[in-house]
This record gives sequence, structure tokens and C-alpha cells, in this order.
Amino acid sequence: MFSSVTLKEILALNKNREAAQPATGVYSVCSAHKTVLEASILKAQKDNSLLIVEATSNQVNQEGGYTGMKAPDFTAYIKKIADSLGYPFEKIILGGDHLGPNVWQGDTAENAMQNAGALVRSYVKAGFKKIHLDTSMFCRDDGGDRAKPLADKITAERTARLCAACEAASSEAASMAAVGDNWEKPFYIIGTEVPVPGGSKEKETNIKPTEPESIKNTIAAMESSFKKAGLEDAWGRVIAVVAQPGVEFGDDHVFYYDREKAKTLSHALDNTPLVYEAHSTDYQTRTTMKYLVEDHFCILKVGPALTYAYREAVFALASIEKELGGKIAVPSKLMETAEKVMLGSQPNYWEKYYHGTDGEKAFARKFSLSDRIRYYWPNRDLAGAVEKLFGNLSAAGIPRTLLSQYMPNLFMPVCEGLVKNSPKDLAIAHIQGILDVYAHACGFTGN
Repeated sequence: MFSSVTLKEILALNKNREAAQPATGVYSVCSAHKTVLEASILKAQKDNSLLIVEATSNQVNQEGGYTGMKAPDFTAYIKKIADSLGYPFEKIILGGDHLGPNVWQGDTAENAMQNAGALVRSYVKAGFKKIHLDTSMFCRDDGGDRAKPLADKITAERTARLCAACEAASSEAASMAAVGDNWEKPFYIIGTEVPVPGGSKEKETNIKPTEPESIKNTIAAMESSFKKAGLEDAWGRVIAVVAQPGVEFGDDHVFYYDREKAKTLSHALDNTPLVYEAHSTDYQTRTTMKYLVEDHFCILKVGPALTYAYREAVFALASIEKELGGKIAVPSKLMETAEKVMLGSQPNYWEKYYHGTDGEKAFARKFSLSDRIRYYWPNRDLAGAVEKLFGNLSAAGIPRTLLSQYMPNLFMPVCEGLVKNSPKDLAIAHIQGILDVYAHACGFTGN
């Protein structure tokens, strides 16, 4: 059965592989979208592969986050989806991303850290095993040049403090009779230089890989702080460090991995047991994704690219619905509803990301790679429009000619009986097309 032990074995194979051996890695799905999660679980089931599902501190926290879920709620949510698909929940590793004072950085450092401590404790007690401790952000009363990263000494001390909170929560959970000997201690991801979650707000002109010296300084400061706090055992469970390999995406642009520019960085961990975790790998190509894994950036985070694929599928299905015309008594008006909802009472999820004329912003709300529409799918009106769309197409049937026109990548799989010609199955299959790029890079589906 897959576990954190399996994950460590995969990372060890990546770390110690010979040049002629295929690279191994893992991808981590960072999403709370139900259809994305279903697609991910079914993909892992098909590949018999490890599956990591993560929640961010913005999505899930003790105040509910933007999903309205606390850590135990997210655990129950994932378990319910896995159970509905007949997939053993025990095969899924839950991860917490950017856990730290991020949500409360507008408060004083002490208040933010107290909240961050409560956050990480809730995640660990809820069964999350992969914990990314991120204390890289300035809080309200932090001094220093905010054009530069927060000092390594400060981030390391705060990271160790949060790790201690995680370890205490783990010990408390392990002492519970219902858990007992089956409890696994959490393992940790460290790192202070990370891409902006969900993509950049502005169109950048250049993305530089992290300086190798910066990585070495970060690791040294973290190790010193952990050991000073008596966290030697926990330090042995630090498996990866987050670095910027030179990948990023934004509204309408992608920076693709250039292994020559990252060559020095890729070797900066050669004398350590650690590997890299790469964020913002969304929209990388099949080739660049494979290069990332080969160069030890072998924990690949993916999120918006999956909900973007869902949006593509739903919009394609809405276009098919319009073509069916008279066969649809009451159309879903999916695209119109999406625009209305995004312009409604909560435009904050996209306003600071999309710029330009009204027409350019309207275009971005539909098609931007940063995919801010993902925050709106749970909205009652938009969710109702999706349900109506799927119901209409299920009743009317999807002609293969229209499938070929609007979802050509799925035409042959449907003809061959590999994918059912139903709205939900088509959406899942389209999402899995993105997951296949990650699975291929990680060695789950062959080379």
C-alpha cells in the first residue's frame, strides 16, 4: 500500500539514479474541485500510482478558508470522494501547502505565528502527512527591506517553531487509541523562495532560477534552527526544499523550464539527501516536465492547469449545447452565468489579476491561464448552470460530429470505447489529459 515510505523510495530513486535510468518523481494535485479530484483519483487508480492531494492555507484553515473547509473537513471531503469511486483512502497522501503566517501576514508577527501554529496543528491532527512550512512572508511589524526576501534566520526560526507545533500535534494524535501504532509522523518541505500561488499578478519579463548559494544558506539556517530547537528527528523527515527552477505562468504567458539556466541549481543538493519541490509547473510541456524530474525537481505541484482543463471541457460542452438548438428546451446559459457570477458580489478573486480594457478583462475572465474562474465554480448559480448543462446533454445526446468539432482530442477515445460519451466522463477525460503529462514525467506511465 502506498504511504510516505513509498514517496521516500520514489524520491531516493530520483536522487540516486544513474544517467541511463529513467527518472522517477511524483506530482501533487493542489485543488479542492470535486471533478478534478475525481479525475485525479481515477488516474492514480488506472496507473496504480502514488497520489498526493494538497490544500493550501488560503483554501483550508481554521477560519474556513475560501472553500469554507477546515482541515478535518477537507480530510472527510477527500475520503468521501475516494469512497464513492471505490478507491482506498489510505492510498492518498494529504499535503498542506504554504502553511505558515500567509493568511495573517497583515497582523503582527506574533499574532500571525500563533494563528499559523493553530493552522499546522489542525492539519497534522487531521491526517495530513506532507507539510510545506512556509514562513517567507513579511508580517505587519517585520522590519527590513521588503523588496528582498525575509532574512533566512527569521524564516528558519519561525519554521522550526511551526515544526515543533506539528511534532507536538503528531504525538498527541498518535496517543489516541483509534490511531495507535498505525500513525505515521509527518514529513516536511522547507523553502522560502516560492512562485506566487496561482500564478503571477503582473506579466513578468524574466524568471531567474534560485541562486544555488541561496538554497545552501536556507538549508544551513533551517538545520541549525531545527537542531537548536531539539528537532533532530523531525529534521530527518525533511525531504525536499522549494526552489524556483525558472518556471512560472500568468494571465497569458508561460515561462518554460530551461535546464541550461537551472543546471547549477539542479546540482546544489548533490551533497544532501534532499530533492526539490517545484511549484507553478502548470502548463509546462511534456518535454520540459520530464526535464524537471530528471534534474531533481521531482515533486511537481499542479493546480490551476487542472481547473483550466475543467473550464475548457465545460465551455466546449456549452458550445455543443448551443449547436443543438431546438433539441434543448431550456438551455443552461453556462457562459453567461459564469460572467454574471464573476462580476457579482465577489470580484476580488480576479480584479487585481486582470488588467486592460473592459473587453480585455472580459476575455481574461474566460480564458486566462491564471484561471481565476476556479474560485467561482462552487457558486450556487454557476454550479446549477453546470448541472443543467450536463442534464441537457445527457438527455439530448452528444453527436460525435460535434464532439469532433469541440473536443477533438476525445473523439477517437470515444469511438474506441475508451471514454464514455457523457458530459461528466468527457470532462474527467479532458482533465486526465493534463495529468497524463505529469504521470509520464514521473515515470508512472512509461517513458
